Amino acid sequence: MMPHDGQTQPMHSPVILENLLDLTSAALAPVDAVLETATSRVRELVSDAGRVSGALIETHQTAAHGLAWLATYAQALRQMQRWAEDLNAKGSFSETEQLLHQIAFGEYLWQIYGGIQMNQGEMLRLQDLGLDQSDMRALMEPAIMTLTQGGNTQAARTRLVELMQEHSADITVGASGLEDELEMIREQFRRYAVEKVEPFAHDWHLKDELIPMEVIEELAEMGVFGLTIPEEYGGFGLSKASMCVVSEELSRGYIGVGSLGTRSEIAAELILAGGTDAQKEKWLPRLASAETLPTAVFTEPNTGSDLGSLRTRAVKDGDDYRITGNKTWITHATRTQIMTLLARTDPETSNYKGLSMFLAEKTPGDDANPFPTEGMTGGEIEVLGYRGMKEYELGFDNFHVKGENLLGGEEGKGFKQLMETFESARIQTAARAIGVAQSALDISMQYAEERKQFGKALINFPRVSGKLAMMAVEIMIARQLTYFSAFEKDEGRRCDVEAGMAKLLGARVAWAAADNGLQIHGGNGFALEYKISRVLCDARILNIFEGAAEIQAQVIARRILG
Repeated sequence: MMPHDGQTQPMHSPVILENLLDLTSAALAPVDAVLETATSRVRELVSDAGRVSGALIETHQTAAHGLAWLATYAQALRQMQRWAEDLNAKGSFSETEQLLHQIAFGEYLWQIYGGIQMNQGEMLRLQDLGLDQSDMRALMEPAIMTLTQGGNTQAARTRLVELMQEHSADITVGASGLEDELEMIREQFRRYAVEKVEPFAHDWHLKDELIPMEVIEELAEMGVFGLTIPEEYGGFGLSKASMCVVSEELSRGYIGVGSLGTRSEIAAELILAGGTDAQKEKWLPRLASAETLPTAVFTEPNTGSDLGSLRTRAVKDGDDYRITGNKTWITHATRTQIMTLLARTDPETSNYKGLSMFLAEKTPGDDANPFPTEGMTGGEIEVLGYRGMKEYELGFDNFHVKGENLLGGEEGKGFKQLMETFESARIQTAARAIGVAQSALDISMQYAEERKQFGKALINFPRVSGKLAMMAVEIMIARQLTYFSAFEKDEGRRCDVEAGMAKLLGARVAWAAADNGLQIHGGNGFALEYKISRVLCDARILNIFEGAAEIQAQVIARRILG
């Protein structure tokens, strides 16, 4: 692609394109046109007798999942444009934000044209979606040509990193675009993370220790566990956007701490959406105050993402239930008092319809006796990262659950109830991913400034500063996509696609940031004593839990294709 005439003179800086917002605005329609064509082609590919076929989507999985990635990029650029225009209207679209915006469009437009990186080894090209060269000419618009040629240049990346060094005291690289109240919340939790989390996180990781109860108690006092629970039930009744900011900054300190509130968020969502009035009145205040710590008990050894195949059984015993079966990858299982437990109440089914959700009570354990409750056993799963709450396999043998703790008081609703939590859980996971990516940037920036090679600091080498710049750019892209999904949720609109996109992109951004951060450290990054080694291990889980990247892409594609 070649730049068109008239877009070569700088406006604010030697590296910022003239009329930047006009250029990026003009680029959106051609991208949407290509997405529309791709959607039509993939729909033809996966349809049988005019109906989208699940079997054909599986046969053409690369095309279907690639469509999800293309749609994610289109939405990401749209949200970056919204962010930029909002800042510009407020007079806050400074050189840093302009460079973030320009580089984002320059890079993502080129990837749309030449190949979207679904992961390190899988590149999605438009031809995989059934487009030919004539279809791709929709991207040969002057604005796109200018942005791809002059947007993400070495000079732009170098200048961005210079500005990052000048404004190193700022909490985020560039303005987040959020209102002042949310930024005040961010500042509060950033201070806490810097003082109470970051100095100790690496030690907790290396020793594979549980996060101290003192931290949980302090977070409870700060309202973390009742953040989005309505005030009538003892919570703060704040927005999902506030949840994003809190999760982001705590995860920036340590993903384990940023994830402490995840299970409370899931449990509260389950109870708010599907619980009886009595269940809401009993459990929500306890969750909000952290008097009750929950854990999510869904996955089984042989099911993974296929929850419809769950085999754990819940059998009626008078008014109560007895549960038998095995669960795995249960986070923070020992110190919790309640389990949101998914089990099969209808033995005649082998799909989602026979599943029910329980609020199963248990006694918290300790090191000597981690699972003291009768009918329940467990063992720790040793993991690479994400260690602060530990992972467990659980076994249930005639485990007793009160009948009053059947969520909603009705059998067979478990999977539907769980699905209603997916949006919030994935938005929160996207925010955790942003925090992990930001942590990688923080650590790598400091190292690159301090480490000298060949007579100068690493940060003065273009390929080092380029890595740091792209971390900052992609963090902002993922951040805006995540905030958008949170705003949609706060407005009561269905946002499973938007939440899935935020998690899909956020997880990839976190892994790329951690991987590039370790590369900046060189051999030292491979040493356990350096923090970046932990961040790399922590980042890797983000593409797996709360729906693996492939599952996210599948969900997005199914919705787009209808």
